Amino acid sequence: MGFRKGLGTSRNTIGRHRIRGFSLVEMMVTVAVVAILAAVAMPSLVSVVNNNRLASQSNELVASLQIARSEAIRMNAPVSLCRSTNGTSCAAAGSWTRWIVVSGATVLRDSSVRAPVQITSGAATITFRADGLSRDATGALTTNDFTVCVPTNKPPQNRRLVTLSLGNTVSTTAAGTGDATCP
Repeated sequence: MGFRKGLGTSRNTIGRHRIRGFSLVEMMVTVAVVAILAAVAMPSLVSVVNNNRLASQSNELVASLQIARSEAIRMNAPVSLCRSTNGTSCAAAGSWTRWIVVSGATVLRDSSVRAPVQITSGAATITFRADGLSRDATGALTTNDFTVCVPTNKPPQNRRLVTLSLGNTVSTTAAGTGDATCP
């Protein structure tokens, strides 16, 4: 039984011409699976981003404290870390949204906080003497806490405490109760 050219098609011809690609149903299932995976992963991604923000700002503050101390020793002169509003001089009051490391009138480092991170401290200025120690007005070694915070409950430990103790030792610890507030 033979087929004539041009009058219909044979099964062999149909079998050789397969349609390639995805059907609409396959694409919709794939999109639904990706959407579910993204919805599950998003909360943990927010925590990772906020953890990195806290770590970055804490490290910036630690670096500024260490530079102030090392420059005081190197220059054999007092060097201060203080909050600033303009990046050129120390401010007696205000928040720690910007700070500088300064020796006399020379600014050695200018740093600032990137939102939504907030930094608080009881001290307006930390001054390291030529011996590398920070002392208060009475001559006692300085102890001060800086609280680096993101006002969120993701992560639950939404604070980092940068502590200057014994006048020259800097440490960082995670803190927070998950209440989404900053001091």
